[in-house]
Amino acid sequence: MSTALSCFKAYDIRGRVPEELNLELARQIGLAFAAEFAPTTVCIGRDARLSSRDISLVLANGLEDGGVEVVDIGLCGTEEVYHATFSQGFDGGIMITASHNPADWNGMKLVRAGAAPVSADSGLHAVRDRILSKDLPIVRKKGNTRRQTFRTEYTDHLLGYFGEKTLRQFAPLTIVINAGNGCAWLPIRDILSRLPCTIIPLHEEPDGTFPNGVPNPLLPENRRVTSLAVLRHRADIGVAFDGDFDRCFFFDEQGNFIEGYYVVGLIAATLLAEHPGETIIHDSRLVWNTQEMVLAAGGIPFESKAGHAFMKERMRAENALYGGEMSAHHYFRDFSHCDSGMLAWLLLYKLLSHSGKPLSELVKERMRLFPVSGEINRSVGNVGQILEAVRVRYEKTAKTVTFVDGLSVDMGDWRFNLRSSNTEPLLRLNVESRADPSLMEARRDELLALIR
Repeated sequence: MSTALSCFKAYDIRGRVPEELNLELARQIGLAFAAEFAPTTVCIGRDARLSSRDISLVLANGLEDGGVEVVDIGLCGTEEVYHATFSQGFDGGIMITASHNPADWNGMKLVRAGAAPVSADSGLHAVRDRILSKDLPIVRKKGNTRRQTFRTEYTDHLLGYFGEKTLRQFAPLTIVINAGNGCAWLPIRDILSRLPCTIIPLHEEPDGTFPNGVPNPLLPENRRVTSLAVLRHRADIGVAFDGDFDRCFFFDEQGNFIEGYYVVGLIAATLLAEHPGETIIHDSRLVWNTQEMVLAAGGIPFESKAGHAFMKERMRAENALYGGEMSAHHYFRDFSHCDSGMLAWLLLYKLLSHSGKPLSELVKERMRLFPVSGEINRSVGNVGQILEAVRVRYEKTAKTVTFVDGLSVDMGDWRFNLRSSNTEPLLRLNVESRADPSLMEARRDELLALIR
């Protein structure tokens, strides 16, 4: 049963259209969501993909057949669905998006009341199983769909974290923002008048054909345009978003891409300066820099399985102030424990303003202390067998071996995490060391040889 609908992943729905996700399945997902959770009102939104509008229409139809009143907020980012769901008191929310995947993919991210995540363990696979068993009752009293926007409330909420007086004290920086032809520019254009910065937009128009490449700034080939724009405009910082803008990526004033790992530590320390003693959630892939910065700022670091639904569940369980993943997801307690790419770049803007230092200076020492491999992906045939072979190879001499998310091995002066992807058929490797890039590179190559 678990492989019958391959688009149902560990924490979202994602697959090729129409091979894995088609219109009939989208309608059935609406029916199954209504049957499983019995919501009264559900908010839906969509990204810029060419298939998103039609999927949105049939999803709404399925929800209506399940007796649900649907509020369609239209073209938006995932975090706008989260915000509408928790701020307007809706019983659920569904965002139609495939995030950073290619243009012929689509998917959905599901939440319940309060924007609580729906993962494999909290109802996502129950929705799938209802579809497989054809347990999709149509109620007698059909719901309706209304179209409404909450963007003004959303942008007010974002800027409300800082206050008008603080916003006026932000430095007049020049910022390059690459929306990747996704939806990020839609709210940014609405908040420009309240920020003292100069914004240089790139690929700002939503376009589901992605004429400038799939909006995935983690791909090295997609970084060059933002980097060059930072240099050309002598900008203070560059920001690049993925398609549904729940993730943002940063470039320093020299055009260098900054690994999300180091940004997590910066944001955590910034928030802890005003909220000492709070818990900070981080993923297992890279940990040493985050843990050191959190402890130094008086916080409590807590390790979690990666993935937006898992991180949100852990955020709620620990009542954490903030959570960050090296993949550039940033979660905030006051955003109903959800991820927000918009809040992340605004917080970094605040940090740059108050410190008076360029981004390169803020991360230089952290990068020296904890050099990293960057995430390396390999397509393999037998994930379990490889993980076991790697565990056996290192566990006898390791300081610790843990399994919070895949296999994490601490060798004292270096460590690594090896895990299978939750969304793609890949094995992912991350390696870090303590101030020894040569050691990190040697162990990285050693592990890659084992994986091959």
